[in-house]
Amino acid sequence: MSTQDILKNASTLASYNVLLQVMFRVLTFLLNAFTLRFVSKELIGVVNVRLTLLYSTLVFLSREAFRRACLSAESGTNRSWRQVINLLWLTVPLGVLWATLLGCVWLWLLEVPDPQKVPHYGPAVVLFSLSGVQELLAEPLWVLAQAHMFVQVKVIAESLAMIAKCSVTVVLVVFAPDWGLYIFSAGQLVYTGFLVLCYVVYFIRFLGSKEAAKKTFPLQHIRDLLPSRADGEPLVDWTVARLTWSFFKQSFLKQILTEGERYVMTFMNVLSFGDQGIYDIVNNLGSMVARFIFLPIEESFYIFFAKVLERGRDVESQKKEDVAIAAEVLECLLKLVLVIGLIIAVFGYAYSYLALDLYGGAMLSSGSGPGLLRCYSCYVLLLAVNGVTECFVFAAMSQQEVDKYNLVMLALSMSFLLLSYMLTWWAGGIGFILANCLNMALRISHSLLYIHRYFQSSQWKPLRGLLPSPLLLVVLIISAGVTAGSEAVFCCDGGWLFRMAHIGVGGVCLLFVLVAVLLTETQLVQFVRTQLLPRYRKKHT
Repeated sequence: MSTQDILKNASTLASYNVLLQVMFRVLTFLLNAFTLRFVSKELIGVVNVRLTLLYSTLVFLSREAFRRACLSAESGTNRSWRQVINLLWLTVPLGVLWATLLGCVWLWLLEVPDPQKVPHYGPAVVLFSLSGVQELLAEPLWVLAQAHMFVQVKVIAESLAMIAKCSVTVVLVVFAPDWGLYIFSAGQLVYTGFLVLCYVVYFIRFLGSKEAAKKTFPLQHIRDLLPSRADGEPLVDWTVARLTWSFFKQSFLKQILTEGERYVMTFMNVLSFGDQGIYDIVNNLGSMVARFIFLPIEESFYIFFAKVLERGRDVESQKKEDVAIAAEVLECLLKLVLVIGLIIAVFGYAYSYLALDLYGGAMLSSGSGPGLLRCYSCYVLLLAVNGVTECFVFAAMSQQEVDKYNLVMLALSMSFLLLSYMLTWWAGGIGFILANCLNMALRISHSLLYIHRYFQSSQWKPLRGLLPSPLLLVVLIISAGVTAGSEAVFCCDGGWLFRMAHIGVGGVCLLFVLVAVLLTETQLVQFVRTQLLPRYRKKHT
């Protein structure tokens, strides 16, 4: 597959992933807004913080390292898919082990919620753990689909799973509100069950078909998806296994960094369950754009960089055309996420109070809620830049460099946990966001230094993508002042007419910002039109 084909497929995957994440976040957004009217904030806190942390920790530690290693270009040269599948099936027993260990911690070492406010905590821990193990059954199929750019199967599977989860949750919340945590446990089990079922059905129909033969798919029968041993070759590829171990050590630390505030809330009891619920709702609102735009781009273009660049080799020893297109894509991605992040930071300040008041009423808009969301709007900018820079760095690093970076991640993890604990006692929930900002700034600095050194001896300077045009900066600064003044005049005690006026002012300012982007960031606009929007790409090809 040529570099251009890989870029086209990665762009398609990013586009569909963005659309998929938009749907997920919208459904979750509506589901949370609905359930807030029926359940207590304490129950929301336990589900969205403690039980979700259990599930995400179990799944992430069981599969993330396997995904990164098995999708790496270095392991893709003359790879044996039988060995890859054998390695991927190890995620299931590893998941069972993590489920057992984490389940014991969540049941016996952590504070148990008041059963009057949050009933059925013990069974919910078991069921959430079971849902994580159940999802791991589809891991070999997921990696196969990603490696061969089967975009539609992921979109269909996760869409159906999310719709089923939301449907079950809404029905149980309305008709069986006394079930407590059983409601959300049932929804989670339905979600992971649908995921596994969709992948299994897809590959049963695909394997052995004319389409599979046309694509020269390496597997022929459904039994090839099960672990087995071929004559004359080891059970697993030990090169990939060692790379997996390196990524596993890193993934453990990355999970602490990613979910650090939830670990602090869960293990150090710095916030009550009710306050955790409020913080998590605000956190979800603030991270919607980061999750449904930045994360899919990071995941999809990690695959692109991993396939185009040769891991652990410098620029001079690789094909110039591959390095050139990788540098151009990296520059455009940095510019894209920077522009989006700046827009969110500017408009997030003036519209946080209104967003929370519309979403959850006085429960969210009073107190620290607006301040949390304003701080998170600034954090999103750092989150966006870090996602793209680390996406490139992890694809280009050698195994030895990955091992060295694990030490950096360890230091960052420890400092982040300490900062979170100290800043939370000082500033409440805002302390979590401040600690995240400091941690993210350090990670970005490390990645920027690596990228600078990587391209230092070449003609390409992808870090120029972090320099927006002067006109765009001026328009953003003016928009920040105008919308802040609009909030002071129109928002939000004067009724709906004044609220609509405030929204209208923001819409006009946003229009001027977009016009500035179109006039000054022509390379970025061309990249978005040709690579991230499938309709434009089809038109040009």
